[in-house]
Formats: sequence, C-alpha cells, structure tokens
Amino acid sequence: MRILIDMNLSPRWAELLQSCNFGAIHWSSVGRGDAPDTEIAGFATDNGYVVLTHDLDFGTILAATKGMGPSVVQIRARDVSPAVIGSRVVAALRQVAPELEVGAVLTIDVDRTRLRLPPF
Repeated sequence: MRILIDMNLSPRWAELLQSCNFGAIHWSSVGRGDAPDTEIAGFATDNGYVVLTHDLDFGTILAATKGMGPSVVQIRARDVSPAVIGSRVVAALRQVAPELEVGAVLTIDVDRTRLRLPPF
C-alpha cells in the first residue's frame, strides 16, 4: 500500500511507515505546502495513494467523488505523533488494507478504529 502523508502530520510518519514496509511519502516532498486539499487528493488518486491525515476534509472529498478515491486514514487524537499512535495506525492499516485499496475512510483514535465503506 502507498500512503501520502498530509501536511498536517510530521514527515516522521513517512519514516515509520517505510520501516513497516509501506510505500510512504510526505506531501512536502512532492507538492506545495499551501496546496488545497483537493490538489492533494487529486495527486493521491492519480498516483494510487491512500491519504493519511489529521483533517476531516478528505473524507468529504471522498464522499463527493462517490468513493472513487482516494481512500482516507484519519487520525483523531490529541497527540498525532508516530511515537504515540504509530503502532495503532500501522496495525489498523494492515488489518484493512484490502478495503483501503477500493475506497474507504478509516478513522483511528486512541480508543477505537472505525472503517466506513462506500456509499457514503
């Protein structure tokens, strides 16, 4: 699975995910820091990435495209650092990888994980 990390998350996420055998890049390595979410989502869709974010807008974008991409992983926690919630994110990504390949929203917080599939 290829993961595009949104600007609102640390580039350290790319290091963690790469060490766990995910193809991961941070948006800052491929796009403008002030790019709108629609541009980031378009890049992710065009290049086969799942978006990892702390932003709720990407779920809305996925719903507007009727689940045509990109899939979204939302971290909903106060501390979104890889050191704190990284292992939970990695475990969830591995568990629902097939669903994320076809268009889904995965929400992860410290207490639970929730997967939503289309239609939204």
